[in-house]
Amino acid sequence: MLQNKVIVGSEEWCSFPDLGIPTIKARVDSGAKTSALHAINIAPFIKNDTNWVKFDINPIQNNIKTVIHCEAPLVDKRVVKSSSGYREQRYVIQTMLEIGDSKWPIEVTLTNRDSMGFRMLLGREAMSGRILVDPEQKYLLGQPTSEKLNELYKNSEKASSGLRIGLLASNPELYSNKRIMEAGEMRGHEMHFLNIKECYIKLDAKTPEIHYRGGIILNQFDAIIPRIRPSMTFYGCALTRQFEALKVFCLNSASAITQSRDKLYSLQLLLNHGVGIPTTGFANSPLDTDDLIKMVGGSPLIVKLLEGTQGKGVVLAETKKAAESVINAFKSLNANILVQEFIKEANGKDIRCFVIDGKVVAAIQREALPGEFRANIHLGGTASIIKVTPEEKKIAIKAAKAMDLKVAGVDIIRSSKGPLLLEVNSSPGLEGIEGATNKDVASEMIKAIEKNFKLL
Repeated sequence: MLQNKVIVGSEEWCSFPDLGIPTIKARVDSGAKTSALHAINIAPFIKNDTNWVKFDINPIQNNIKTVIHCEAPLVDKRVVKSSSGYREQRYVIQTMLEIGDSKWPIEVTLTNRDSMGFRMLLGREAMSGRILVDPEQKYLLGQPTSEKLNELYKNSEKASSGLRIGLLASNPELYSNKRIMEAGEMRGHEMHFLNIKECYIKLDAKTPEIHYRGGIILNQFDAIIPRIRPSMTFYGCALTRQFEALKVFCLNSASAITQSRDKLYSLQLLLNHGVGIPTTGFANSPLDTDDLIKMVGGSPLIVKLLEGTQGKGVVLAETKKAAESVINAFKSLNANILVQEFIKEANGKDIRCFVIDGKVVAAIQREALPGEFRANIHLGGTASIIKVTPEEKKIAIKAAKAMDLKVAGVDIIRSSKGPLLLEVNSSPGLEGIEGATNKDVASEMIKAIEKNFKLL
């Protein structure tokens, strides 16, 4: 019996002759029940009075320019649970698998695997009775050279050239910025990192311009992704407005970023849209300190600088005396502050929902270090996957919409009164949320731009 079985490694190259896919790299995983094939633009249709499905595939990892158009009879539509626990309804097809010198029909589910390491996952149902896996080995059946791959796919359709996208930010080495650049390039776009400090503008009724690094004119961009650090808000938003005046699509508008950076104004906006927040007070005179503390339910309470971010300028005052001292110290510096009730039952945890184009694409729970009440990842907080409730999703989406942000990190806290909104961030970091969820959030940002240009 054993001599009839194919012995494979944990990674192998296989083909789907009926789909016109000459070779594709697969992850061979006996821990996975079903097999999955990368597919985009999936659409069911009727052919000869039977149900079929058509889809496109980019068969080579990190290459979206090579496209194969496929169609196959539709077998079923099933809910599949991924390794990360995410449930998704997928179309199921049956097609011929060829691996080594053997071929047999297998069932395959269709799903977007852009964020995964392999375009194909071969599960145990497809292997049953035919394959033995040596998990310590790879490519026991050989693998094509890059020249061979080019030869095999030379006649496949090439996707149209992408957009010219600028990332307007300060630090090209930051994880979030590097990921966005990578994601844009992977999706076939021409990506440019634009350092905010090296851009300057020409205001002119007839020929407005944006210049860069000694004279390069930046008027020919299709889209801009503003990632503006708080210290550069004024100048970064001025540049973003100039791009908007040149009819360049900006993923977040200058006005949306500006209002998100004003904590007081943003809380007022959110309340006007029916989003619940912890009880908050705002004042300017030390004479108001006592009543201000009473207004938010007394100590302990949180004191926040209006312009703080990433947990900076946020203080927990555990007693009334400490609260008075902190408030008066901030006021002596002429700093605008908010005081906010302390949600003790949250126990140093909050939820970060990453909203893109009106949809929560990923969510994590952030937990503060022992003895710390701020859960920010930048302050050593830890991130873990969490299932957000429908109400929490609704709050996150409503908050991003209220702020007019296409991309937003929405921070929610669970209280005895239900979920409450803490803050909306217009330049949310990707490292914590991508690391915890294993989701390609950067590509979702690029897709939001593609959607605007009707490329999706």
